[in-house]
Amino acid sequence: MNILHGNAVVGQSGGPTAAINATLAGVIRGALSAKADGVIDTLYGMRNGIEGFLDERLINLTDIFSDESKIKILEQTPSAALGSCRKKMKSPEVDPETYERLIEIFKKYNIRYFFYIGGNDSMDTVSKLSKFAADHDYEMRVVGVPKTVDNDLAATDHTPGFGSAAKFVAVTMKELIRDISVYSMKAVTIVEIMGRDAGWLTTAAALPVISGGKGPDLVYLPERTFDPDKFIESINELQKDHPALIVAVSEGIKFPDGRYVGEGLGGRKVDAFGHVALSGAGKVLEDLVKEKVGCKVRSIELNLPQRCAAHIASLTDITESVGVGKAAVAYAVEGKTGIMATIDRAEGDEYSVTFGAANIAEIANAVRGVPDEYINETSDGITEAGINYLKPLIMGECDVIYDNGMPAHIVL
Repeated sequence: MNILHGNAVVGQSGGPTAAINATLAGVIRGALSAKADGVIDTLYGMRNGIEGFLDERLINLTDIFSDESKIKILEQTPSAALGSCRKKMKSPEVDPETYERLIEIFKKYNIRYFFYIGGNDSMDTVSKLSKFAADHDYEMRVVGVPKTVDNDLAATDHTPGFGSAAKFVAVTMKELIRDISVYSMKAVTIVEIMGRDAGWLTTAAALPVISGGKGPDLVYLPERTFDPDKFIESINELQKDHPALIVAVSEGIKFPDGRYVGEGLGGRKVDAFGHVALSGAGKVLEDLVKEKVGCKVRSIELNLPQRCAAHIASLTDITESVGVGKAAVAYAVEGKTGIMATIDRAEGDEYSVTFGAANIAEIANAVRGVPDEYINETSDGITEAGINYLKPLIMGECDVIYDNGMPAHIVL
C-alpha cells in the first residue's frame, strides 16, 4: 500500500438530506482512525463546498470532533452542517485559473485527500478534479461519497439520504390516506414528490401496503409519459368504487410532447446547472381535475420536509451513511483515487450490504432511473418487485438524543 501522508478536506454539495451529516460523521471517523495510524494529520471541512474552498473558508474538524458525543449528535443532525453549494465546475481547458487556484490551496494546506459528498453534479466535480491532479503531477486521492434523496446515482444500489426521505414519504402518505378517508364525498388529493428525472422517491409513496394499509390509488413517475386524458379516465373509473382518491406524482412527470407538467407555471426557467426549474406539477393536475371531473380536489407539495425530516430517519439509512463515509476514507488511504464509494446489496432474500468503489468517470452526470420491472403495466403504480427493493431501506428507528424535548442538532 502506497502510504500518502498529509491533510484531508471534506465538503458537502447539492441539496441537503437527513443523512448527509451522518456521512460526514463517517468521513470524520475514518480520518480520526487514519490520524491514529499516522496517515492523515488534520481533516478540514470546506464551508459551502468547492465555492468555500476556493475562498479558503476552512474549519478544523479534527479538533472540533475530538469529542465522540459531538459526532453522535452530528449523525442525527439534518441538512449540510458544512453548508452546501451548487457550483458547476467548468473543464480545466475552459477555466484553467480555477484549477490552478485549487492546486495552490492544496499545496498551501498540504491537502492530500479530497472527499466530496454529493450527487450527480458533485461527482462531476470529483471526476474533473481527480483527472486534473493526475495530469499535473500533484499526488492526491480524490474520492466521491454518494448523497441524494433522488437515489439516481449510477454504480450504487442506493444512495445515503434516500432511505430516510423514502420513509418520510411513506409515513406521510399513510397518514394522508387516513385523513382523506373520513368523508363520503367525491374528492381527489394529489401529492407532489421530489424527483426530476428519476421517480425513486415517488415509488416510496406505495410503501403503506407493507404496514397493513393501502397505497395511493395512482402513482406517476418521470420514467413513463404522463397522459392527461388517461389520468382523467382513471379518476372517473376509480371513483365508482370509492369516492376519495389519493394520487402520488413526481415533480418531473412529462406530457407526451416532452414538456414537464410543472413547466406550466411561471414559464420556462433554468437553474445554475441548466436544469429546467420545476414547480407546480401537482397544481397543474389539480386544475385539470377541477375542470374535467368537477369534484373537490387539493394538491399538496411535500417540498423540503422530504429531505430534512431527520425525526423519522431510517436507522438503515443512517447506519449505512456513516459506513460509506468511513469506507471512502479507507479506500483513499489504500491508494484509490478517482472513485466513488458505493453501497452494494447482497443477492438473496435477506438484506445486507457491503461497501465498494466504482470509477468516477462511469458515474458523473449519469442518471439511474426506476427500472421497468418496478412500474406496473399501466404506468400508474408500483409492482411487488419495487416494494421489495424499497422495504429494507426504511427499516429501523434511530436512538435520538433530545434537548428540552427537541432533537439535538449541531451547528458548525
